[in-house]
Amino acid sequence: MQIGIDLGGTKIEIIALDHHGQTLHRQRVPTPQGDYQAILRSITQLVEDAEAQLGLHATVGIGTPGSISPATGRLQNSNSTCLNDQPLLQDLQHCLQRPVQIANDANCFALSEAADGAAAGASNVFGVIIGTGTGAGIVINGKVLQGANGIAGEWGHNPLPWPREEELPGPACYCGKSGCLETYLSGPGLAKNHQRAYGESLTPAEMVLRASEGDQHCEASLRYFEDCLARGLAHVINVLDPEVIVLGGGLGNIERIYHNVPKIWSKYIFSNSIQTQLRRPMFGDSSGVRGAAWLGSRA
Repeated sequence: MQIGIDLGGTKIEIIALDHHGQTLHRQRVPTPQGDYQAILRSITQLVEDAEAQLGLHATVGIGTPGSISPATGRLQNSNSTCLNDQPLLQDLQHCLQRPVQIANDANCFALSEAADGAAAGASNVFGVIIGTGTGAGIVINGKVLQGANGIAGEWGHNPLPWPREEELPGPACYCGKSGCLETYLSGPGLAKNHQRAYGESLTPAEMVLRASEGDQHCEASLRYFEDCLARGLAHVINVLDPEVIVLGGGLGNIERIYHNVPKIWSKYIFSNSIQTQLRRPMFGDSSGVRGAAWLGSRA
């Protein structure tokens, strides 16, 4: 049995999978806010309850916001700030009395889809989450690429490629820089860019609906979003050359991007033959926690 934990800002989810990937157990609880020790207790209790209910001992993988710094062994870059600079891996291994695998939540999403999802069978997979934020994970030959600094796949905090004069220096990002991909491709980034251009405060879902009804402002904003996404992904293809790119997060549910973006990215990719496939996730919102479960057997 393989247990995965998705440690989110608002909820902690546990899933137990058998070796075929079938779900044996699933549960969600609210994340204790700002209380590191309470988070450790919640995760420990979830694992103990699942094992007691199923009568099986499990490997454990954890998907977290942020990543483990190879230099310090502590968590870094988490938007759940009470986790930052904490020895999360060591503490969980002590609480659970076993080895634990930890990876960024976007890495877990990519692993889930590469293991038995939309990218099953591909040896080089780039998994993207475009939602409240923008992140990504890389899976090579069935294993998550962590990188020398523990930040492989931190795609959202690179600049928008091939910027135009009017795009510089770009919107301010919470990371302290300007023009990061996240400021263009996240849900809040899409909404803010539309408001700056047209003075309308709309959610991405409202923009998609209005565009389908013929609203030219919303159509223009979505076309711009698609061009930015195509540029960002073309940059990845030029460097990593993945077989499959899988899009997760709320904006990954916009159907039109799977048709439009591959038409646009050919302008930016350094090849006259583009084989990379852009695909919807098979497991949707469940991918992150499933990928965490697979960590234990794919470390």
